[in-house]
Amino acid sequence: MPSSLRSGHQSFSSNKALNDFVGNIVHSSILVPYHGWRISHRTHHANHGHVENDESWHPVTESQLKKMDFAARLGRLLFPLPLFAYPFYLFNRSPGKNGSHFDPKSDLFTASEEPLVKTSNAFQLAWFGVLAACTFALGPLSMFSLYVLPYWMFVVWLDVVTYLHHHGPSDPEEEVPWYRGEEWNYMRGGLSTIDRDYGIFNKIHHDIGTHVVHHLFPQIPHYKLTEATEGAKKVMGEYYREPEPSPGPLPTHLIAPLVRSFGKDHYVDDTGDILFYKRDPELKLFK
Repeated sequence: MPSSLRSGHQSFSSNKALNDFVGNIVHSSILVPYHGWRISHRTHHANHGHVENDESWHPVTESQLKKMDFAARLGRLLFPLPLFAYPFYLFNRSPGKNGSHFDPKSDLFTASEEPLVKTSNAFQLAWFGVLAACTFALGPLSMFSLYVLPYWMFVVWLDVVTYLHHHGPSDPEEEVPWYRGEEWNYMRGGLSTIDRDYGIFNKIHHDIGTHVVHHLFPQIPHYKLTEATEGAKKVMGEYYREPEPSPGPLPTHLIAPLVRSFGKDHYVDDTGDILFYKRDPELKLFK
């Protein structure tokens, strides 16, 4: 996981060929197309906090929410179903966006990037061959215990971490803004991200909880993120949200903002350039 993040941000190695080679291997092992994700994640970093142009956990507008079918509403809004969303995002992207991380012709990619996407798809196919061989050798039940179950645990945790970096501030009274039009800029979008204390997972995550400085300067290597954050805080001043400290080794303090955010952050208005999430009081998922 940490190696995949560093490769995807081009910070694993200064040698691009090595960076991409390692990235394709480690991403394939978690069923993620390296170049497809790397490119869309680059789009996320370049447009963080923008309602329409951001990727992944960007908000849906009121009109988009009303057009979503039953399954899409469940997957987007009914906790904890959104925590299983990552593989579906890779295949279909987020509501309101078209294309797939596996499709070289997707509007996620330029024509020059198509061969890179095909290369990552080839690595994926090779990994499926490895999984098939392991299943033949070990049996389906063993593979379920050794790979399938850990994979879905990884998906849930990844969705928790990535969602909390952009939603659910610790202060229940605070709302994180989203932008469009002339009100959006790179700095504003970066400052709308949220740092988190993940307890014993901080070092396992290679300090990705220092998410604000990571978004503003995504190529800072992981081992400098904490130091860079301390330096940047002096400049950001009141615009920096100090993360709520973990009460112990396990970050149980993150449960409340996660559940609270999914309970009320349903949509943003179709118009306006500085927006905040709204709760739909008439939202009926089971009608």
